[in-house]
Amino acid sequence: MEYVIIIISAVFVNNIVLAKFLGICPFVGVSAKTDTAVGMSGAVTFVMTIATIVTWFIKNYILDAYNLEFLQTISFILVIASLVQLVEIVLKKVSPPLYQALGIFLPLMTTNCAILGVAIEATGNADFGLLHSVVFAIANAIGFGLVLILFASIREHMDLLNVPKVMRGMPAAMIVAGILALAFMGFAGMV
Repeated sequence: MEYVIIIISAVFVNNIVLAKFLGICPFVGVSAKTDTAVGMSGAVTFVMTIATIVTWFIKNYILDAYNLEFLQTISFILVIASLVQLVEIVLKKVSPPLYQALGIFLPLMTTNCAILGVAIEATGNADFGLLHSVVFAIANAIGFGLVLILFASIREHMDLLNVPKVMRGMPAAMIVAGILALAFMGFAGMV
């Protein structure tokens, strides 16, 4: 039951983008097209999950064991950067159109604060073992992807509507993001 609570909490109640405001750069930058949002969601899911696993082992067996907690942030960033490079190489070989569509946002995933934030939060929670941390990371990645794809779908639909000229583009997108955040606040009583 505790895993279900972690999942519902991370996906809906404490969504990494809408409640904690982490990962806003790819949320706004990659959300113009749904297919690009789906690709970014997959990449973030992979990197966030693997980064959490690797950083959990680094924190528990190296940093804590040798009293090197002050190196946590830099070591986590190095792990995330390495994983992003791996994703970039694989995407370039497997799906060149997706690689091109993600453009600058793929290397920027190295500094995506959502990935770093989840890794720090998962490893910093004393109640979380490895499995709890992995479930937490996957649930946060699903929440990130859900919001990103919803936002991209709404933005694509808004391109077909007769939106006033002043509100086209980013102003309308920010209003939609605010409404999404309010909608997700409605889940607060679930957990």
